[in-house]
Amino acid sequence: MSEEIEFLKELQQELKTQDHDYQAAPRFWTVGDYRWIRTSEDDAERYSVYLPNDAECYELQAFLKEVPTECYAIEDVSEFQNIDCETEAIEWIQNNIDEDAELIPEKKEHFTQPNTMFLTKQEAKDHIRLNHYHYTDEVHTYAMTAWRAPKVERLLNILETFDWNKLK
Repeated sequence: MSEEIEFLKELQQELKTQDHDYQAAPRFWTVGDYRWIRTSEDDAERYSVYLPNDAECYELQAFLKEVPTECYAIEDVSEFQNIDCETEAIEWIQNNIDEDAELIPEKKEHFTQPNTMFLTKQEAKDHIRLNHYHYTDEVHTYAMTAWRAPKVERLLNILETFDWNKLK
């Protein structure tokens, strides 16, 4: 029993002193990250190219820099590597690699990783450090409010204010 009370005391201290990340109580932390999603041409931040013959999608600028010539029967890629617009790039790809290739406009989107919930920011940081290989280089802790969740609010309030020494 004393181990549990000691744990609750330490948790209480951490809850009281941790950074709130400008988030209202009751707060908890998740894992935030970014992903590229399909968008309209007007909102595109980058383009990817989908090659149906390979059933693969590649970020266009990376593909432009280093066409995997070992995968395709292409003798001279210098012409391709000097292309500076998406329209010319997709035309070259369709003529030389995959006639059904498709240009995909994308934008970066922030999202919270599913199945992540932490009572403390440090626990969220530790999770990211131990599981970094599941996330991008832009992964970060993300504070959220348990909005209109009276039981969560009551529980966190108890954890932060209860005098655990009364139990001895």
